[in-house]
Amino acid sequence: MLGELSERLRGGHQADGLPPSFRRGAAAGAVGLVLLATGLAATGSDEPDLGRFYDQRIEWAACEGTELPKDLQCGTVTVPLDYADPGKGTLELALARYRASSGDPRGSVVLNFGGPGGSGVQGLAFGREDFLGLTDDYDVVSFDPRGVGRSSPVSCGADATSRALEATGGEGTGDPRDALRQLREVAAECEKHSGPVLAHMGTVDVARDLDVMRQALGDKKLNYLGFSYGTRLGAVYAARYPDKVGRMALDGVDTLTEPLAEQGLAGARGQQRALDNFLTWCTEELACPFGQDARTAREQVVDLVRSLDDTPVPTDFGYEFTGQDLAGAIAQGLYTKEMWPVLQRALAQLTEEGDTSGVEALASGGMSPAPAPPPADERPAGKPRDDEPLADEEDVPLDNLPAALMAVNCADDPDRPDEERLIRDLSRMRAAYEEASPVFGPYRLAQVVLCHGRPKGTDYIREKVKDLDTPKMLLVGTRGDPATPYLWTEQTAKRLGPSAVVLDNRGEGHTGYGSSDCVHRTIDDFLLYGSLPPSGSSCGAEDEDRI
Repeated sequence: MLGELSERLRGGHQADGLPPSFRRGAAAGAVGLVLLATGLAATGSDEPDLGRFYDQRIEWAACEGTELPKDLQCGTVTVPLDYADPGKGTLELALARYRASSGDPRGSVVLNFGGPGGSGVQGLAFGREDFLGLTDDYDVVSFDPRGVGRSSPVSCGADATSRALEATGGEGTGDPRDALRQLREVAAECEKHSGPVLAHMGTVDVARDLDVMRQALGDKKLNYLGFSYGTRLGAVYAARYPDKVGRMALDGVDTLTEPLAEQGLAGARGQQRALDNFLTWCTEELACPFGQDARTAREQVVDLVRSLDDTPVPTDFGYEFTGQDLAGAIAQGLYTKEMWPVLQRALAQLTEEGDTSGVEALASGGMSPAPAPPPADERPAGKPRDDEPLADEEDVPLDNLPAALMAVNCADDPDRPDEERLIRDLSRMRAAYEEASPVFGPYRLAQVVLCHGRPKGTDYIREKVKDLDTPKMLLVGTRGDPATPYLWTEQTAKRLGPSAVVLDNRGEGHTGYGSSDCVHRTIDDFLLYGSLPPSGSSCGAEDEDRI
């Protein structure tokens, strides 16, 4: 079967077969990110003068792009590349909003859809129905964080993940020092392809961007709904700007303390459980491309991933689609049960027709794939790295989501083992990740070890994001979450202190807002009316009426 599949894949890729729901346009041509020389001088105080950024107002206009909702508006906000030295340049970030249906809204509620690396403009545009209730009182706003989507998208080049997997995976017979040298080379490629924004991708920077947005939106307090990684961003914002916190809901609560290596293991285990659940569901359907036996289906998925790693498939976008690209695509399709039929169809296209378009769309987070940008030293003369043109829809690299994810996670992680420690640990880590998941383990391990060769991350999140003095915040944890274990909700709530109110969602899937009416209603009631359940209340099929 796999030999025949490889032949079909090499000859049968059909880019035009991309489902319409994934041929998503981005925002207006004026929405993106540009690096401009600002020449701002610091004041005589310890903090540089950021007045220019806090004095701006957003100019909203109709969005331009394929299949975008007509009532979606787009705009930009300008932030410093480096908050410590705003004279280095500025970033223009892409924003989108739905206007409040009331004539006199209370202000805005800002959404972050997680990742890190997820496009907020796309998430808002195509999650429209989920958030219409909030427009009763709010303008509902989201954004592409720095380095993401159209906001100066970062990239590591077409083969970064496969090179990391080559260094950390395989049979483990090579010299570990050669593996680490290769990882450092990948880190250097990320810097070449991404430019100066890569050094300023951490959550602390994004939280500061969020406060500039709050002011530009005209809000005295930030009302906020964050999903997954967006909960980390919300917690960091609350720690840095406690007097600016309005109504804040965090769904799918991230860890603030676990080392990156442990986060990767937890994610691999959770994704494997979700895959097992998906395949149990799939094999009950006649359309399942893996037949009707769940155990055999699990073996076929592992074989398929390994086959594509051995023999990657060329695509119309200049990439070779690997088994690890497939693992990333499957991971995207497992986040909610609502995505399972989409994932099933994409896998059927792949195995039955040799068509990679569906899984490519999942792997890229729904963005239209584009080639990676050329390294800085290959760009035409007159195009310096600090004067980027606006990122158009077709200029978002296929690897932007994983490249941004790695950049943010590395910037947030203060642990950077030295070479000797990594040499000792690499074989043990490889075995542990493989045991956690033969499908997702290698992919997760590559994400972790790609921090080697990058600067040590900040210790701000571990050291400062705790014991908050803010208004009450709603934290939602889902028992069957494949990406953010419920234990993280309990740990983060304890760390944040009395401000945290926990809602226990006794369901499946990543986050609860889009899959549980109870969670959806509870979050909306809090954001719209300020009403909160007692901490420890629960949602679930058997407890739908407990709140």
